[in-house]
Amino acid sequence: MADEELVKKMVRAVLLSSRSGVSLSNLQVEYKDLTGELIPYKQLGYATLDALLHSMPSVVKLDKGQSGEVVCHATTGNEVTRITKLAARQHTAKRTGRPQVVNCQMRVKPAAPFVLNARPRTSLRQPDHRGRLGRGGGHRGGHGDPVSRTGSMRDSQFDGKGGRPHSTPLNTPTRRPSLPSERSDKRMTLPSRFQKEVHAHLSQNQQQSNAPSNLNENTTPAKPKLPHSAPYSPKLVQSRIKEVLNKHSNGLWVSKLPPLYREHYKQDLPNEALKDLEHWTHICSVEKPCSNKPQEMLLYPAKETSQITPQSAATPPTPDKSQFHHNKPQTQRSSATSKSSTLASPRDLPPDVKQKLGELLLKYSSGLWAHALPKLYQDTYKCKLPEFVLDHLTLLSDICTIDYPMPDNSKRAILYAKVLEDENRNQSGLAGSETKETVERCLSSQTVPSLVIPREEYPSVLVVEASDTNSVILRYIGEGYSKAQEKLEDEMREFYGQDINKVALTSPLSGQLTAVHAEEEEEILRAQVCEVMADKVKVYYVDHGFSEVISKSKLFELHEKFYRLPFQATKCKLAGLESFSQEQAVLKRFESMATGKILLAEILERKEVPLMVLYDTSQDDDININAACMKALQDKSLESPLKVNSAYMNVNVTSVCSDGTIYCQVPSRGLTKLNGILEKTENYLHSQVTSELLVSRPFCGKNCLARYKGKWSRVEITNLHGSRVLDILFVDVGIRASVEVTELREIPPPLLRDLISTPPQALKCCLADLPVSVGSWTPDAVHWLRDTVLHCSDCSLKIAKVDESKRLAHVYLFTSKNFHDTSCSLNQQLADLNLWNHQKDVFLSSRGPSKSLNAPTNPATIHNTDVQDKAPHTARRMLSLLGSQSAPPCSPPVQLALPPLLELPEIGQNMDVFVSVACHPGHFVLQPWQDMYKLVDLMGEMILHYNKMEEKPLKVEKNQVCAAKLENNWYRVLVKGVLTNGLVSVFQLDYGKHELVSCTQLRPLTQEFCQLPFQAITAQLAGLKPRQWSEEASIVFRNHVEKKPLVAQLDSVQEASQSWDRKVVIYLVDTSQEERDIWLHDIMAEFTDEMSNAA
Repeated sequence: MADEELVKKMVRAVLLSSRSGVSLSNLQVEYKDLTGELIPYKQLGYATLDALLHSMPSVVKLDKGQSGEVVCHATTGNEVTRITKLAARQHTAKRTGRPQVVNCQMRVKPAAPFVLNARPRTSLRQPDHRGRLGRGGGHRGGHGDPVSRTGSMRDSQFDGKGGRPHSTPLNTPTRRPSLPSERSDKRMTLPSRFQKEVHAHLSQNQQQSNAPSNLNENTTPAKPKLPHSAPYSPKLVQSRIKEVLNKHSNGLWVSKLPPLYREHYKQDLPNEALKDLEHWTHICSVEKPCSNKPQEMLLYPAKETSQITPQSAATPPTPDKSQFHHNKPQTQRSSATSKSSTLASPRDLPPDVKQKLGELLLKYSSGLWAHALPKLYQDTYKCKLPEFVLDHLTLLSDICTIDYPMPDNSKRAILYAKVLEDENRNQSGLAGSETKETVERCLSSQTVPSLVIPREEYPSVLVVEASDTNSVILRYIGEGYSKAQEKLEDEMREFYGQDINKVALTSPLSGQLTAVHAEEEEEILRAQVCEVMADKVKVYYVDHGFSEVISKSKLFELHEKFYRLPFQATKCKLAGLESFSQEQAVLKRFESMATGKILLAEILERKEVPLMVLYDTSQDDDININAACMKALQDKSLESPLKVNSAYMNVNVTSVCSDGTIYCQVPSRGLTKLNGILEKTENYLHSQVTSELLVSRPFCGKNCLARYKGKWSRVEITNLHGSRVLDILFVDVGIRASVEVTELREIPPPLLRDLISTPPQALKCCLADLPVSVGSWTPDAVHWLRDTVLHCSDCSLKIAKVDESKRLAHVYLFTSKNFHDTSCSLNQQLADLNLWNHQKDVFLSSRGPSKSLNAPTNPATIHNTDVQDKAPHTARRMLSLLGSQSAPPCSPPVQLALPPLLELPEIGQNMDVFVSVACHPGHFVLQPWQDMYKLVDLMGEMILHYNKMEEKPLKVEKNQVCAAKLENNWYRVLVKGVLTNGLVSVFQLDYGKHELVSCTQLRPLTQEFCQLPFQAITAQLAGLKPRQWSEEASIVFRNHVEKKPLVAQLDSVQEASQSWDRKVVIYLVDTSQEERDIWLHDIMAEFTDEMSNAA
């Protein structure tokens, strides 16, 4: 008989891993991935799985999705609620007192399926020791011999790309090697922790358990780590070494080069570069005055004897994929005419052009696609970019670094601005301001460390108050922050509870730190004296963010041991509200929605006062606080009218969504005003020659401008795919699109208030009195309505009912002015047509309508995700589905050349990986860490390409490689099976996940997206005997590895012709901790030992 309590725990674990819920049809699959078996509902005495789920309301809640399919959600139990209800002590200015439990059930904002910043990543720190040997099968002969404890694996560190091992330079800082006596410290010998870990996983969201803790309460700050640098790119390193040598024209010892490189560029010099120096004769000349040791060589700048460019230089022997762009141009440039050589000279690029290009690159700190330069340059400066620039990008090497993420396509380069001097200046300025603040905040020999911004992308914050959105007072919630503060105040209460420790502060000084006895409470709080009066004093509670006037008798000297924790009350600036920071409507809305609540904060800029976007995730849908505050400025009198039984002529239907929702514009005062403002905006942007209006920092909820039908229109950013591709909503026409960030413009400052105060003019409607509701429309019905109304210039509508909560109007729609007779409406015509018979569970995507003939013709128009648009770079116009149901299904490409297999390191060598999926030690999926940015770029290109294609039926076959749309992103997938209900089982070739997707969401994979090897690597953990892993062991393993960057050491490879059939056996090492490396086979071996002993 199965254990029902264990089944409940496992079901809860499956459901907690997905915030959006798990479909009933997919629940068994997810459960089997976790436990290795199906849900045993029959053994538990239930006839069906549905009956079992209904019997456990404390674990699962059943709802219906948009397509009518049953979706299972985790029920928030008491244990989860207790964890998320953080006891953040919120005080008021009237009464300091009582700790307040903020009742805000947190939901972690889901991370993007790929890293947000698409810049290249560096190698992870390599592990210091091999780990425990001989356990559970041990290592194989030849490469499994114990490594000396006095050495480091980094002495033979692998470059992650299949090259040979290389030695660490003598001048490269390394960690102190592990001594034999330290071995016991390296092992995980806390068996009781495993059981706690399993329960913790079952009682909280997995993403929360994976969030790194904040070491904010340490007395001494941790040694700062260098930021991630780019993978070894010889071209980039050459340009940087040349800059360093130009400052040391009299020569430089090679041993001094790594620290100088690190000082200038905040990155470690790749070890491969030291070996390649002798080959880079166009960059430097090498002398060996003493010996042949690499560290005892002298470097001098290259002599200007020939016009050799980096492209024509000899390529280094290291097999680096990033050099693909060097090979092909070499022959062409070497045989080029003198005219071509002249164009390739940096002296021939006009200084003003180079300056303007530098300004553009500075606006896009996350990089700029080279192919976007000509249009962006012309739009910004009203003149053409010289044509030869794209063919000779090395002309820009002194103002940017160049990266080539797409193999075999040297024109798809990404340019990154060089801003090192400015960054150093900003950092030094910031350090100065912090020093000044530290001096001002404390008038004693003790200093308080500065508050460190949490490392996680979405930290939790408690909003205290805001008199200005540019200076919102808040506190960070979690380990090292609110919990550390509570611990400190408990210690203070115990310390000052003894009379011997109560030393009164008789002569307080302004700016002095003190301990304050809170009125009506037994709390002792840290405060700073703001103003001294006769018998009272005004203090500011540095951990709670408010001021109060109290009696001097409440002040005590603050003991030095209470200086170690940074002040917890800090400030932030709300993005998008900078120009309206003191507007009463904004502050009132913010107070009602945010003050006193725990929210999620997205940190856009990590400065002294960080720039943030706040989200309330306590409801079913996330609420963007910044965007909601911006909407408080809208003039309600300019909204589109919504009056029952009112009729409107000259209606413009702008969009028909796939779920049956329509958007239209009706004549109104707001629409007239909007058209006038947009005309002024068009003139303003046409007359300005500046880069100030480029959108350099996009974020969700931001209001800006984009082209629609050749004219600038208002948009709101709804989603970001990496740093260069995003989704937008044209708020005045109800159309969604995917664009590159370079296609957006800031709203001109003189017109900002007028545009923000004008409400969106797209009226959201649905047709009344239809046999089906919104969300259940068939493709035939949607296409018929689009074909009928999107080409009609004179529609009319009559409002039958208004749903104020959704601001949705139920209307009768007419293509003539005879709106008095509802029998002539399109509603009636549509109801009479036989368009509502559809296959069960097969619907169009609810993202919006597909292409119609009402498409913009300007080449700079939108790349639409769900509406009318042309694909500018499509070779031929695709067949329209409007009125052509007999069109044959689209067949997949005849001979799609799949990408080559991913290169793996040699047996026994290391590579940096990211674990995207972890079921148990016998099955998990890796991605190469250094190439993740290439995958981000690829997916961004796929979004732009496929979101502007029409919805065309695709003939789906098993084992077919194609593109699939999942949660607003496009993935390369392998079809595993086709179900009879229109759903297709697919395997994500880059992430290793199995998904169910509607057949309408599949597209042919083009050859352009088959250059990058499939990134998913199926793996199993080495050093362990094969076994049937328990649910508890699977949870422990998943908590340690899933969604984490780790170091993998290759043990063996099971080769196959296709990437999805290949499997590797590897050791996994977590090197994120400074004091030790965690070998995962040690962890799992200990766990199985403890479980066996317990049994």
